[in-house]
Amino acid sequence: MYLSPLPFLLAGFLGLQCLFWSWSPELSGQALLSFDSLFFFSGYLAINSMSFALFLASRQAWLEPWLGGLDRLYRLHRWLGVTALIAAIFHWLMEEWDDSLERWLGRSSLDSPDFHGWLDNLQEAAEDLGEVGFYLLVFLVLLSHFRYFPYRYWRYLHLGFPVIYLLLAWHSVLLAPSSWWQQPLGWLQGGLLALGCLAALQSLTGRIGKSKKVAATLDQVTPLNDQMLEVTCTLDKPLRRYQPGHFARVTFDRLEGAHPFTLVPESGCSKRFSFCIKALGDYTRQLPHHLQPGQKIQLEGPYGRFLPLKARAKRQQIWVAAGVGITPFLACLSARKPQGSPPVTLHYATRNADQDPLVARLNKLAAGQEGFTLHLHDSHKGERLSADSLEFQQKKVDVWYCGPEQLGQTLQKELSNRKLSLRFHKEHFRFR
Repeated sequence: MYLSPLPFLLAGFLGLQCLFWSWSPELSGQALLSFDSLFFFSGYLAINSMSFALFLASRQAWLEPWLGGLDRLYRLHRWLGVTALIAAIFHWLMEEWDDSLERWLGRSSLDSPDFHGWLDNLQEAAEDLGEVGFYLLVFLVLLSHFRYFPYRYWRYLHLGFPVIYLLLAWHSVLLAPSSWWQQPLGWLQGGLLALGCLAALQSLTGRIGKSKKVAATLDQVTPLNDQMLEVTCTLDKPLRRYQPGHFARVTFDRLEGAHPFTLVPESGCSKRFSFCIKALGDYTRQLPHHLQPGQKIQLEGPYGRFLPLKARAKRQQIWVAAGVGITPFLACLSARKPQGSPPVTLHYATRNADQDPLVARLNKLAAGQEGFTLHLHDSHKGERLSADSLEFQQKKVDVWYCGPEQLGQTLQKELSNRKLSLRFHKEHFRFR
């Protein structure tokens, strides 16, 4: 069974922090559980986690292949934020209870640098602003995990993270032991601080993703039913390195910000794309009333590693879609070569195939596709999609899934008991 790389990436990052800490000569003779060692290590881990989290949020294109796509990059960003919060709380508690903990744990020779003159004033300011930054960090990280807080307000509060980071970076530089900067842990921390500060400045100046942004004009806005809207647009210039299955961050309203939608190209035109929008919240429900042909929008992309056409030919290919999750597979079918492509079986779950506006389009694309088999699962007729519905003809299988998160989790759980070399590919569109 294919395992998510997220736990391994997070464990690798934490292991790297501990490894560099243990390599530092000054710490080799220190008691690991002394007050100073625990106090400085918690601060070291907190600022390093924030630095790398902020760097990931800068959406560097070269990181996507290594981390498995923008969705996994943001999930790692989210968990690094949680790690930074836990370490920062531990660091703050040790500062608040320093007298009691010093008597219990004992002191070591580690201490903050002792500056004089104007540097002493900067150090005092860094300590005060670090505490303010800590309170703001706790507030914003906890708010980010409160799903019911409106996205349009959250995204503006989230812009405060770069400012908070710069405050905490200043705190870290001026209050870390001065001897650190000639040791491995200081080199690591200094490198991560440089990356984090660069990402913070990119965020504050609005330069993140700028090279991937393309203006577009809405051509058609078509309600497919009471829950689904299809939007067709023409880009001012082609998207660089687009592949079927990619998505873009689409901005209809600057106040609302960007939302991710899978792109479906129009045959024979590299600048014309459509995407389907399902009414999942207040914003998407109101879109049919706010979008008009001729309106200017902005796309940022392409992003993602959900690329079924790039799958290994020697593995059995099974595509699974539900609802609006069929869109990346529509894009892949539009680009799939009729001959010479590996066999594919597509399972599409829908509530009512007779009233589903995408079924006719799917059948049209599937017609004449060599080595392609389509199975419809109509819940209106009692046809439930499950792991038993999938027919495995080989021991090595790639399952590509796009649809509701709960159904994907159920399928993964059911497939985990199968004695197969199975890789389950899906994207997580929850970037918050």
